[in-house]
Amino acid sequence: MTVHKAVRLRRALADRLAQAGLLHDPGWRDAVESVARERFLGSVVAEATEYGDRWKVIHRKEVTEDEWLELAYRDQTWVTQIDGDSVEGACGTVQGAPTSSSTSPGLVVLMLAAAQIAGGDKVLEVGTGTGYSTALICHRLGDRAVTSIEYDAAVAGRARDALTAAGYSPTLVTGDGLAGYEKNAEYDRLIATCSVRYVPMPWMWQVRDGGTITAPLTGWMRGAAFAHLTLGDDGTASGRFLEEDIYFMTARPHGPPPVASPYLAGGEVRESRVDPRVLDDPAGLFVAQLGAPSAVRLGGGDEVILWDVATGSQAVTRPDPAGGWTVRQRGPLRLWDAVEHAVLVWQNAGSPHQSAYGLTVTSDRQYVWLGEPDGPSWDLPV
Repeated sequence: MTVHKAVRLRRALADRLAQAGLLHDPGWRDAVESVARERFLGSVVAEATEYGDRWKVIHRKEVTEDEWLELAYRDQTWVTQIDGDSVEGACGTVQGAPTSSSTSPGLVVLMLAAAQIAGGDKVLEVGTGTGYSTALICHRLGDRAVTSIEYDAAVAGRARDALTAAGYSPTLVTGDGLAGYEKNAEYDRLIATCSVRYVPMPWMWQVRDGGTITAPLTGWMRGAAFAHLTLGDDGTASGRFLEEDIYFMTARPHGPPPVASPYLAGGEVRESRVDPRVLDDPAGLFVAQLGAPSAVRLGGGDEVILWDVATGSQAVTRPDPAGGWTVRQRGPLRLWDAVEHAVLVWQNAGSPHQSAYGLTVTSDRQYVWLGEPDGPSWDLPV
């Protein structure tokens, strides 16, 4: 009975994803209807609460089998690791930052479709996670066409067990996905189920000419865009960011450094030329980050703190009682000057979505451009 219920739930999930406009390709629909997601959740998961850094733990043994299956086939992300520790031994509510999860099926199939994976492709997946997305790709392309890399050894071991139990045997690698996996190169498609700050050069070397790299791009301010690049025969890659808003956890080597409370005294004060609240808009935050890529953002709304961890440079905005906002800056970098410039360029272009921008990668430079490659541009911190 449980098997039949799981089959019905998978079909219902596929129907919901199709109705939401997330699942168009018959090949991916067949994969969603065939891969048993419950195999990849382990026995304990955690879900978000109203508090951003707290997670409610759910044990399989504490719910009925039907309830666990219904949980597995929600279009929902389930956290499986927090601050590097599995939730398997946790109870109640856990506080911390998620470091591994079973991403919502809708987001997974959106990513796979955006990568334009098709029959006959050879795929490198960076970020195995629980193995659910790996299983979907294996179902579509066959095991021999799929290589998947996971940085965390414990996560990789659980994914390997789940994939084997589900009947899939792709090439599974435990290691730094930012280095790719040269042994199985060249690849037709490279997809990253983790966000990166810039495109690692080994990816460029391991994808064939005409192949693609599809990866979320996220900086230290948490501004994000969804990159889809095509490799040229001249060793470069270029492409416009996609319209889909896709967010994944950041690859650990690309994450921001630990942030302490910055010292905020002193500095030069002037009127701000832009409303600091523009950084609360995802597109506004992304372009602000282009201007100050090595800064982390603290606070929000009217009172933004930017802190450059390398130089100690700071910028702090405040509402002005007389109207508008002021900014106080100190250190060798004028962070808010750079943010203002990027934001004003964006606003003068009509404040478009990130898909109005693109990314070009060469052997010595990676730069984001607005409109066309020869338009206004900002270098990424490679």
